[in-house]
Amino acid sequence: MNLPTARQRATWQSSAVVEALTKCHGFVSAQDLHTRVVAGGTHIGLSTVYRVLRDLEATGSVDVVQAGGGGRLFRPRPADGHRHYLICRRCGHSRPVDSQAVEEWAERVTADCDFAAVEHTVELTGVCSGCQSRPDSTG
Repeated sequence: MNLPTARQRATWQSSAVVEALTKCHGFVSAQDLHTRVVAGGTHIGLSTVYRVLRDLEATGSVDVVQAGGGGRLFRPRPADGHRHYLICRRCGHSRPVDSQAVEEWAERVTADCDFAAVEHTVELTGVCSGCQSRPDSTG
């Protein structure tokens, strides 16, 4: 994962956040990431974690999805670029999905409407097979 570049120099704070983020399996909230960084012995403010995540998002270094309740979740962006995910509403497990049709549709709409630099977000949520086997009234 790339540290913030151009307008943002790499700092020990951004390095600590990036290191913690790369150790996470799946998506993580800024609050959970902050807890992990602090538990690792680094004294850092939650606002700094948010700033680093914002910078990582601006450089395309993280994927971001909406969490239930309006929050945002982050994970390092794979080297091969932008992806879409299917996320379990119960446990948060995520997996990348083949989204070529979505990408082609977005490109076609962009061209048809004579727009440029269009960004898009596709949110797919469901209940994973592990959670389906557990009784739960939500989902």
